[in-house]
Amino acid sequence: MWDNLVNAYSFINIRFLMEGAWVTVQVSVISIVLSSIFGMILGIVRYVRVKILSAVLGFVIDIIRNLPLILIMFFTYFGLPNIGFKPVPFWAAIIALTIFESAMIAEIVRAGIESIPDGQMEGARSNGLTFWQTLRYIIVPQAIQNMIPALVSQFISLVKDTSLATIIVLPDLMNHAQIIYGQNTNYTIPMFIALAVMYFVVCYALSLLSNYFERRLQRNGAVVEEDISEVGTN
Repeated sequence: MWDNLVNAYSFINIRFLMEGAWVTVQVSVISIVLSSIFGMILGIVRYVRVKILSAVLGFVIDIIRNLPLILIMFFTYFGLPNIGFKPVPFWAAIIALTIFESAMIAEIVRAGIESIPDGQMEGARSNGLTFWQTLRYIIVPQAIQNMIPALVSQFISLVKDTSLATIIVLPDLMNHAQIIYGQNTNYTIPMFIALAVMYFVVCYALSLLSNYFERRLQRNGAVVEEDISEVGTN
């Protein structure tokens, strides 16, 4: 047993796992950035309630949120080539994750903005700020503070969901682990342990990073509120 454990964690295997982990991190980071941008835009459009557009977006978002992510991955990798676009597994995974997570984040953003009392908007507008200035400097910063726990939970789910991309042969952490214990079934449990540790490290690091940004946002929010109050007194 101990021999299997030692051999499973040989330098070659660990390096192979780290190569897969690097792909997982790359896919996760790019997907988080893209889905955050698109999700924020979609969420704000949903909040503003643009005629027809908001209703159509709401319908599309509801459809995407209720589809299995694995189905979206199958579509991006096997379906898009039928319309002339054939992404490699790396970008197919990013496209699928971005589409799915953007829909999820859009609803988090919409709900977060709507959770801010109407008095915040009214007070800022009465002090001379436009609707978009109020949204940018007053409403959205406060809403983001409320959204952080839900967003972090969604991003952590995204990191774990990258493991689904092994079905489209993405050379990520899960795929490399499968290759290792596929060559020697005695390495199965050690590889599962290694997977658990590596996914935990990435997800926990993301949680720590979110706590840092939450503290920064709270400080910036306090400064903005002081500036607005000064405008009101002047």
